[in-house]
Amino acid sequence: MPRNSLVFAVAFAAALAMPGVAAAQSSPSGFPTRDITFIVPWNPGGSNDVMARQLQPLLKEQGIGLIIENIVGANGAIGLRRVAWSDPDGYTLGMGTSSTLAAIAQGKAQLRNDQFTHLVRVSTDPLLLEVPGKSQHQPLEAFLAHMKKNPGKVSIGTPGTYNVNHIFAAMTARAAGTTYVNVPYTGGSKVIADLLGGHLDAGVLKPSESIGQIQEGLVKPIAVFADTRLEQFPDVPTFKEKGHDIFPYGPVVQMAYVVGPANLPPAIRERITTAFRKAIQDPRFKTFAKENSFLVDDLTGDALAKEVDAVTASLREVGAQVFKDQP
Repeated sequence: MPRNSLVFAVAFAAALAMPGVAAAQSSPSGFPTRDITFIVPWNPGGSNDVMARQLQPLLKEQGIGLIIENIVGANGAIGLRRVAWSDPDGYTLGMGTSSTLAAIAQGKAQLRNDQFTHLVRVSTDPLLLEVPGKSQHQPLEAFLAHMKKNPGKVSIGTPGTYNVNHIFAAMTARAAGTTYVNVPYTGGSKVIADLLGGHLDAGVLKPSESIGQIQEGLVKPIAVFADTRLEQFPDVPTFKEKGHDIFPYGPVVQMAYVVGPANLPPAIRERITTAFRKAIQDPRFKTFAKENSFLVDDLTGDALAKEVDAVTASLREVGAQVFKDQP
């Protein structure tokens, strides 16, 4: 064998022995050959950011590296717009949520569901009404009485506007038979910060973005926006058991899921879906889910796309009723 050919053969064999190259060779279409940008369209420290970072090392074990970028604003629409407009090569993905679907449903985001490839659902999340740990207005009955005595003055913080959190904040005021001040933020971590600082009377939050503060007694959950109590918080009552219907216009679901731009090639779509499914079903992630009171399932592909459309339709109908008197 000529010397140059021999050198090339040895170099090629050594390259194949490298972990990154071997993973690329065994992946469909050689994907991925570099890290994937994963856009979380909410603040660092919020539930979606925390979940993405929990999945990050589990995906790394499968040869998929994620670079997480937090691009906030407009109920997640700014970050997801970047995903929708990216090349359909699998190297830009993002975290879709019901909050962005609510904005889409009500015509407040320049996005459509068909601009995305829906890959896999990460979580469905209950929501809690939380007050500062030292608040005098607890339990739930005391808080509602406080709202009724102070119409239009009690503040409730929400990550985003015109979304599920905002809907439930409005339903809280409806239960009290009064008006309130909605204070929107670009993520749950901002709501928690102002709860801790005493700048808010309450917040509508996921357990996963406030579990640490709850355990430390810095914030206090006083009600669950659901029909049944949560296993992690057995002493926290539901609105329903206290006689308040927070689903008068139909059910709404808070969920998070992985999306790519429309028209991802089938082989790349399959590679990403398989990897995320394995990470989400990993016992370590399921333990994390249980500890943070969110649910995981195995909804992917076309079934997920149908669920996204159904949730959008529900949010359109419910939002039209809840926000009909707002600009």
